[in-house]
Amino acid sequence: MRLGMMVGYASGKIELPLALIKLADELGVYAVWTSEAYGSDAVTPLAWIGAQTRQIKLGTAIMQMPGRTPANTAMTAMTLNQLSGGRMLLGLGLSGPQVAEGWHGESYKRPLTRTREYVDIVRMIMERKHPARYQGKLYELPYRGDDATGLGKPLKSTLNAQPDIPIYIAAIGPQNVALSAEIADGWLPIFFSPTRYDEIYKPSIEAGLAASGKSIADFDIAPTVNVVVTDNLDIGYNALRPMLALYIGGMGAKGRNFYNDLATRYGYGDAAEKIQDLYLAGRKGEAMMAVPPELIDEVALVGPKERIRERLQPWLDSDITTLNITVFDENALRTMVELVG
Repeated sequence: MRLGMMVGYASGKIELPLALIKLADELGVYAVWTSEAYGSDAVTPLAWIGAQTRQIKLGTAIMQMPGRTPANTAMTAMTLNQLSGGRMLLGLGLSGPQVAEGWHGESYKRPLTRTREYVDIVRMIMERKHPARYQGKLYELPYRGDDATGLGKPLKSTLNAQPDIPIYIAAIGPQNVALSAEIADGWLPIFFSPTRYDEIYKPSIEAGLAASGKSIADFDIAPTVNVVVTDNLDIGYNALRPMLALYIGGMGAKGRNFYNDLATRYGYGDAAEKIQDLYLAGRKGEAMMAVPPELIDEVALVGPKERIRERLQPWLDSDITTLNITVFDENALRTMVELVG
């Protein structure tokens, strides 16, 4: 297993943890990943980071597909890959209906079809074997709709071919996880529970790999895990409760919240319902305190070094190949580098 470092997206003001990122680069951490929601984008901070590091891979976790055409995503990935000397990791995701339709003004319907076609086009452009032509159910190159001028023509990227940029997909549901294993080079799960991998995720992974003729050795499973090194468990749990309450309670509407659904699949249905009801009612503090410590321990690593060493073992024993840690200080970063080896 190798380590990655997740730095997420900005809230209010962009303040990248550059000292930690540079240390991670020096310590041989495999990749640093940036994110986006509906404020800061994922690519601009990554370019800034790339200019100030030497070897660490540069990943988007994720670039939102509704916010960019496939061609624009391919252009961005190829540009950053060349500027960084081949360090780009292209992580893609659909986000959710509230962001796709409310922020980007794009339909969220047919997510599996959209993902498959999007990745097809991005790969075609990066391979640069021929001018880009595509006739899908949702995407068309050149565009020939009723309002087209008729002047569009197939084009080939002016940059050299770059077919080896790994593509990752963020997915939660069984069908989307299977699709990720089929068409992508890696999978970026959030709130991953290694003890539930065999039951909840492995069947989808195996189905997707079988559909494409790949093996698990060809696929990078790269979950994110929050790490808080502390002798006080309550302080550690409370550091993570706001984030979990936000996702389980507020990232999506009632009945259409993928993270709430995931917590329910993990066996925390009553808690997930309570967190969401409190959060949507504006009682965010109570929602945070309703996050069970047992759930936190399933998806995060909290406690003193020896407790983290013990609880890390299921992650090491699973099919995970890249562990993307979210850390808040140098001690936590150095601890994980030591423990993962």
